Amino acid sequence: MNKKRLFTKSLVAVAITMASQQAMAAGFQLNSQSATGLGRAFAGDAVIADNASVMSRNAAAMALFDAPAISLGINVIDTDINVKNTSVNVPDVGSFPLSDASIGDASIVPNIYYIHPINDQWTVGGSIYSNFGTKTEFPDGYGQQFNQQLPNGVTIGPDLFGGITDVKSINFGLSAAYRINSQWSLGAGLDIIYGEGKLVRGRGMSPDPSNSDIVNIDADGVGYGFNLGAVYELDENNRFGLSYRYSPTLKVDGDMYHLLEGGNISNEKLEMPLPDMAEFSGYHRLNQQFAVHYSIQWIGWSAFDELKTDAGTPINTYEWQDGWHYAIGGTYYLNNDWTLRAGYMHDTSAQDKITSISVPDSDRNWFSGGFTYHIDSKSNLDVGVTYLMGEDVKVTEGGGLITATTRADAWLYGIQYSRSF
Repeated sequence: MNKKRLFTKSLVAVAITMASQQAMAAGFQLNSQSATGLGRAFAGDAVIADNASVMSRNAAAMALFDAPAISLGINVIDTDINVKNTSVNVPDVGSFPLSDASIGDASIVPNIYYIHPINDQWTVGGSIYSNFGTKTEFPDGYGQQFNQQLPNGVTIGPDLFGGITDVKSINFGLSAAYRINSQWSLGAGLDIIYGEGKLVRGRGMSPDPSNSDIVNIDADGVGYGFNLGAVYELDENNRFGLSYRYSPTLKVDGDMYHLLEGGNISNEKLEMPLPDMAEFSGYHRLNQQFAVHYSIQWIGWSAFDELKTDAGTPINTYEWQDGWHYAIGGTYYLNNDWTLRAGYMHDTSAQDKITSISVPDSDRNWFSGGFTYHIDSKSNLDVGVTYLMGEDVKVTEGGGLITATTRADAWLYGIQYSRSF
């Protein structure tokens, strides 16, 4: 194979790798289950139980409710993702720069929760929310200036290095909690996870007349998981929560095309391992007006070692590491009408040795603030805002074929209505 064909095939392979990596990046874990939690960087969220959204973090905390409660809200994630200083490095020829790109987008994440105590010991609940999802889009024709500079007649179509990724998941949860005594409560739940994704790369590149893209996937599927939890109440002002969530390998099917793996693979199912999660939280009300709270969360991203189909067709190999979230926050009970909160979180990147311009993952810092307005004794409105600050990441991809710097920042906004009955 001559160098021109080898280089062209290498570019196509890198584009496919980028596509598959972006579909399941570590940054695709959503911490956006409630506006209340958003306002304190989710510090203490597995045990505070100030509204029904607590069941998304710890089913056992439902036992802290003595009346039916409902909570519904919307969070918006507005990402600012930049790819800069990008070069395509042609062996024996030189480096060719690509223009900078902004690939962020806004995603809307709704949620609804309902908790219903049956008696003094048993409580049940239902929920709809999301733990995973994102949307990014490169500008149309990103990288096409590379066509004008590439020597030896090699022609690369626009959007080889970019395209569209839109991944969504919905978690339908059914949970139950059991109060053992005045201090201990246990909980468990079933998670039904629906996921869908659209992924397009390399428009106009494929020689197959039935599909002009090198990657074109539009698929969906359902998986089943579960969660377990416990709450220990030292006294009325101090309590601790511990929870564990098992996430399944999501199998999705639909229209799937992969240029380098036989073309049309729509008869196969794509297997996407989702990470398990565990969280420990504490809440301490120091006096009538002030409380502190904290959380440590583990995310098992090392389980995502490869992406393949159920027929064994390889899509990509990963070398990810487990992630951690460390959060601390405070709540100020101003008066009967207003509650103020703030928080800070540091979460670690799942990427280790493998990086990509389409996966702007890094360690991140969350700076959060929010409030509750108590409409009356049984209903309230929550607002939360977070600025998520990432770091510059030096990327080397395809054995040095592509080098770049990526950075991902974001603003998160949430509003939520809660009521007890």
